[in-house]
Amino acid sequence: MGEYVIKLPDVGEGVAEAELVEWMADIGANVREDEVLASVMTDKATVEIPSPVEGKVVWRAAKIGETLAVGSPLIRLEVDGPGNVKPGAEPAAAPPPKKEEKPELESAKAEPKKTQAKKAATNGAGAARPQFAGAPRAEGEKPLASPAVRKRALDAGVDLRRVRGTGPAGRISHGDLDAYFEAGGAAGGGRGALVRNSSVTDVPVIGLRRKIAEQMEAANARIVPITYVDDVDMTALEELRAKLNDTRKEGRPKLTILPFLMRAMVKAIAEQPHLNSIFDDEAGVIHQHGGVHIGVAAQTPNGLMVPVVRHCEARDIWDCAAEVARLSEAAKEGKAAREELSGSTITITSLGALGGIVTTPVINHPEVAIIGVNKMQTLPRWNGSEFMPRKVMNLSSSFDHRVIDGWDAAVFIQRIKTLMENPAMIFIDE
Repeated sequence: MGEYVIKLPDVGEGVAEAELVEWMADIGANVREDEVLASVMTDKATVEIPSPVEGKVVWRAAKIGETLAVGSPLIRLEVDGPGNVKPGAEPAAAPPPKKEEKPELESAKAEPKKTQAKKAATNGAGAARPQFAGAPRAEGEKPLASPAVRKRALDAGVDLRRVRGTGPAGRISHGDLDAYFEAGGAAGGGRGALVRNSSVTDVPVIGLRRKIAEQMEAANARIVPITYVDDVDMTALEELRAKLNDTRKEGRPKLTILPFLMRAMVKAIAEQPHLNSIFDDEAGVIHQHGGVHIGVAAQTPNGLMVPVVRHCEARDIWDCAAEVARLSEAAKEGKAAREELSGSTITITSLGALGGIVTTPVINHPEVAIIGVNKMQTLPRWNGSEFMPRKVMNLSSSFDHRVIDGWDAAVFIQRIKTLMENPAMIFIDE
C-alpha cells in the first residue's frame, strides 16, 4: 500500500489560488478514478477536481471557505501500489494530518455513560424546559398571573398551566414567560400562536457569495457613483417585439427587451465611446475599448453572476438574443466557463417583473457605467389632446463620476431613450 497526494492543479491562466467551496469525498471514503473529489472557485467560475487514481481518502487539506495555493496538497489517498509519496515522507507544504471529528464527539466518547446521561438531562433547550415547565396543573387549578401576563400568554398560544411560576404561591410573571420561551416552550394553539424564536444561525460567507461581497466592497470603496433615472415609452417597441416574435423563423430565439437595449447601447456608445471603458484607477489610465462586451447580470441558484456577450457591435438583434439565452442558461446550471464570466466593458442589470420603479445599480468595477432596467407599467400619458395608456419603463443607470460627467451620462441615456422609443432607428445604419 502507498499514499498518493493530489495537488490543486492550475485551474485557470494567471490564477495563483482558489477557494475550496465543496468536498465530495469524506475521510475514509473509497473513490474511483475520475470521481470528483472537490470543487474550488476562482473569480466566479467553479471548477471540479477529479481523482486521477483509485484509492481511499485519508487526509484533506482544508475546510470549506479556505483558500489554497495552486500546486499545494489538496487531498491524500491510500492506494494499492507505491503511490507518489515516499514512505514516511510528508508532502511539501502540507500540514500534519488531523483526524476530522467534532470536538464534542471526541469528549463524549471519553466520558462515562453516567456523565453523558447527566449532561443530557441538563443541557439543550429541550432539557432546560423542565426547569420552567412541566405537566399541566390539575384540572380546575387556575395559575396565578396578572391580566397582562394572561393576555400575553393567550396571544402567544401558551397554556399557563405548563409555565412554572417563581413568584409567591407560584405566581407567573413576565420573566417566567420569557424563561419559558427561552427554554423552548411551545405554543399551545391559542389565539395568534405567536412564539418567540431566539435561534441564531451562522452562515459562512464562502464561494460565489464571498466573491460578490468582495466585488461590492471594491465598487463601494473605489467608485464615486452618480445615478441617472428617466422613463422610456416602450409602447412602439413592445408592438414591434410582438410582431417579430410572431413572425420569427424557425430556430430563432424569442426576443425579450434586452437585445433591443443592447443594440441601442451599441449605437449610443458609437457616439460616446468613453462610456465603454475600464478605469484602472491605480495606474490612472482609462482603457477605452472598441469592442462592446456587455455583461448581463443574471440571478442563479448560487447567487449573482454576470455572463458576458462579447462583440455586440458585430451582432444583430437575433444573435444578441441567442447569446443572452445561452449564457444565462449556462450560468444557472453552473456550466459557464471562466472566460464567459469576465471581460465585460459595460453591464446591464434587470430584475424583470420585480424591477421596481427606481433602483440604484452598483457599477461592475472597474467599468464606468451600468444600465438598470426597471419593471414596465401601463400609465396615462398626455398626447396633446387627451390621456392615452402607454407602456412605460424606467432606466436607472449609474456612472463612475470620477471619469464620467453628469452631462455625458444624461446625453447617453437620452440617446438610448430616443432609440427605444423609435425602435426602427435601432435597425438603421447611419
